[in-house]
Amino acid sequence: MVGGQADVKLVSNAMANATRRKVMAMLVESNRTKAEVGKAIGQSMLDYHLQMLQQAGLIDIKDDALDLTEFGKNFMEAKSEKPVETKKDLSGTPLVQVTEVRQLLPCIADASKFRIIARLQPQLSGSLKLLEPLFPRARYSEKIGALIIQRGSILITLYSTGNVTMTMIKNEDEAKEVLNGLKKTINEAITSGVTPVPREKIKVDHSEIYKYLPKTDCKICGEQSCYAFAIRLVAGETALDKCTPLLEPRFATSLETLRALREYL
Repeated sequence: MVGGQADVKLVSNAMANATRRKVMAMLVESNRTKAEVGKAIGQSMLDYHLQMLQQAGLIDIKDDALDLTEFGKNFMEAKSEKPVETKKDLSGTPLVQVTEVRQLLPCIADASKFRIIARLQPQLSGSLKLLEPLFPRARYSEKIGALIIQRGSILITLYSTGNVTMTMIKNEDEAKEVLNGLKKTINEAITSGVTPVPREKIKVDHSEIYKYLPKTDCKICGEQSCYAFAIRLVAGETALDKCTPLLEPRFATSLETLRALREYL
């Protein structure tokens, strides 16, 4: 999950409750069913607690199955580790290798393309923020300890833990090509020993945000259309969580992408 103050508040509210923290701890151990979680924490307000965690982007709910989202996994990993101190230069940073490529789900925005999870090792940790200037459209998020890179329609999120997620990927061959390009760019910078110079951030516009909205013009958000909502979102005049249809499972990938794109606003 990535976003502004509204998103931070959702996570804070979700994790402020002891019962919900227990649910998250259970899901760190393994995926669970609603019945298993209900037996452990009780059925009273079970759906409410799960909804709070889902709205915060921490868990996925599919039928009766519960599991952590990629953000949820990284959030829990970050809580169990000491804060990573950002390095001042790339000296001593080890070269990285792609160790895993795994296809997950078809992208909601385009059913012919896929959402991919991969892994780079060793972890870049404190060096990750320094790599932001290497990519034309990239933004480092302090909140989740991740570098968010946009390459055409492909959105790449590289976490300090080494996990990588990519959306709008055509196939496994393209995933490997993108990852190898990512590895090459990073390793060339590390080998040169020259820390990239920070540059001015590039922002997205409302038309790019609109591509990932439901396009139902339901007006639940208070706007006359999804396009109007996109304009006001870019202007900072509304919040992403106002679009409640995005919480539907069929829009899960779009919501993840929009939360990442919020970092460019």
